[in-house]
Amino acid sequence: MKLHLKRTSMLAVGLLLGGNLLAQSTDTLSRETYVKPFSDGSAYRTWSFGFYGAGTSKYTIFRGKEDWTNNDIKFGYGAYIKKQFLHSFGLQGNFFRGQLAGNGNPVVGAANNSYKTNVDYAADLSAVFTLANISWRHNQSAIQPYLSAGGGYMGYRTNTYDVNGTKTSTLSYDATEFYIPLGAGFKFNVAPGVNIDLGYQVNFVNNDNFDGNITGSTLDKFSYAHAGLEFALGKRSKPQLATHNPVSSMRMEYTMKEKMLQNQIDAEKANTAALRNDLNTTNSNLAALNTKFTADSDADGVPDFFDKCPNTPAGTKVDGSGCPLTITKTVYITEEDKKVVKDAISNLEFDLGKATLRPNSLPSLEKVAELLVSKNFSLKLAGHTDNTGSAQLNMRLSKDRAESIKSFLVSKGANASRIEATGYGMNQPIASNKTAEGRQQNRRVEFTLY
Repeated sequence: MKLHLKRTSMLAVGLLLGGNLLAQSTDTLSRETYVKPFSDGSAYRTWSFGFYGAGTSKYTIFRGKEDWTNNDIKFGYGAYIKKQFLHSFGLQGNFFRGQLAGNGNPVVGAANNSYKTNVDYAADLSAVFTLANISWRHNQSAIQPYLSAGGGYMGYRTNTYDVNGTKTSTLSYDATEFYIPLGAGFKFNVAPGVNIDLGYQVNFVNNDNFDGNITGSTLDKFSYAHAGLEFALGKRSKPQLATHNPVSSMRMEYTMKEKMLQNQIDAEKANTAALRNDLNTTNSNLAALNTKFTADSDADGVPDFFDKCPNTPAGTKVDGSGCPLTITKTVYITEEDKKVVKDAISNLEFDLGKATLRPNSLPSLEKVAELLVSKNFSLKLAGHTDNTGSAQLNMRLSKDRAESIKSFLVSKGANASRIEATGYGMNQPIASNKTAEGRQQNRRVEFTLY
């Protein structure tokens, strides 16, 4: 009885300690176990297996009427495999093997004084309900309490003994029976996918012969407290579904989106500030350019930036570059001017086969020179010959005669840059070279005044 009360007290203390451990959590765990909300089962590790050692007892927290007054604590062991379907629900296939013993038959004068039962196997399928993996206060709980219930079959061998320890056969059994396991416990998360499993389980046997003593109509039951390790199967990067806190993932999702939105807002603010700085710089540059392009120190209507002749006197008429306008008097070619040129052509004579001007040609050419100087006219001289002689000789002679006239005019003050002298040889006749008269007409120098 004292041992039974001691176990019950330890279970209560364990529940209190578990409540305190539920508060253990960190942001780091939240990040490590983050799964996008509403993800399917592939985002988690849903399969696990475990093994444990157990202390067995005929006493249970549902003691009731017992068949033996004294209980011996024996040893057992087991293993399980579990499939988690929801955060708080899974199915577990469990296997157990162990031994139970007791003594002190409460029936006065009974021949059987003790018993020993070997559980060769006990296999069951149980529903496991995880109670505290969902927390609205903490990112990740360090411990998950659970409850389990199911059904299965066990094979056991029970032997009874008299006061001398001699085996009796009267109440010895070798049986297979259905049983219902009810359990509770805690799983401590010591590493990703590794849990310490501490639990207590009561097994209701569908017979009264489990302990070798059939008394009344109460069916037998036994219990064991176990300690073991559970290992999650699958990729280490995935959290275990049974220990995962979906509230934490929802919070992390919200935090990440909030941070992303804040980053976008900050980026937009920075971009707006940069654009504002660019706009201010552009406005400043435009103002400087406006000042630069509109300043007109000499008030001539041309901005200083474009003014090639700054500081022109007030009232001076300027051109587009700011320089004073040069007013050029328009000069027209008159009939008298044309007559001067015509007379020069009529009186023009050269030595035979040479470019030397004869004296009677000079007075008329002097008048042409005076005309070029006084009116700043331009003059084109084109020398021509007949077809007497070679083409090469005629080309040179026509060029030399035009240059001879140009030299004379320049010597009289005409602007050399405004006189063009060209020779065409016999290439441009104006009359037939078959007659002397025609050849005379073809030997000429044409004057074009402009």
